[in-house]
Amino acid sequence: MSVRAVNERGLRLEHVAIHLGGRTLLDIDRLIQPGEVLTVMGPSGSGKSSLFAYIAGFLDPAFNANGHIYLDGEPIDDKRPEKRSVGLLFQDALLYPHMSVGTNLLFALPGGLTGRTKRVKRALEMLSRVGLDGLFDRDPATLSGGQAARVALARTLLAEPKALLLDEPFSRLDAPLRKSMRQLVFGLVRERQIPALLVTHDREDAEAAGGPLVEIAPARS
Repeated sequence: MSVRAVNERGLRLEHVAIHLGGRTLLDIDRLIQPGEVLTVMGPSGSGKSSLFAYIAGFLDPAFNANGHIYLDGEPIDDKRPEKRSVGLLFQDALLYPHMSVGTNLLFALPGGLTGRTKRVKRALEMLSRVGLDGLFDRDPATLSGGQAARVALARTLLAEPKALLLDEPFSRLDAPLRKSMRQLVFGLVRERQIPALLVTHDREDAEAAGGPLVEIAPARS
């Protein structure tokens, strides 16, 4: 392990490089501090989503990756995706359609929280936190786009991630909802002191995130 990664809080990307067919798509060396959002911008095919996938643990085998990922000083790039303590938010909410809103949330809760009463209470508290009181028993198919996005956020946070990856999470929302969701997501990142990585095409997303910005140039050979 790198000396600088020992006992370090946050998400460390140590000389992480993504390659495809002999081309280097990106090369990044950064520490994302607790409560900070690092925004990565670049054209399509520049490697943004591949970086996201590498950190999360599901990089397509067509790509090669070098470098290491540390979360609070612990290497995670050799761990299975479900063991990395990394939460994911995508463009689509990806709620389980055969479950109610509440069951979607209960499914995400850590196994260490036992007893249905306690688990339901935690889920209801999170629903209230994202402004969705009274929707515990709702069918996800009846939700608006903004409501579904907030349920997805609540589900991700209930899993108690130590880092958060955001892949264009606001792109399918209309302008007013986009603004309110940015405020909600970035506010909770700061409140909970979670290091977060945002990949986006939207410069307004980067400005709202308020953290450092990395712009990726077109891939080189």
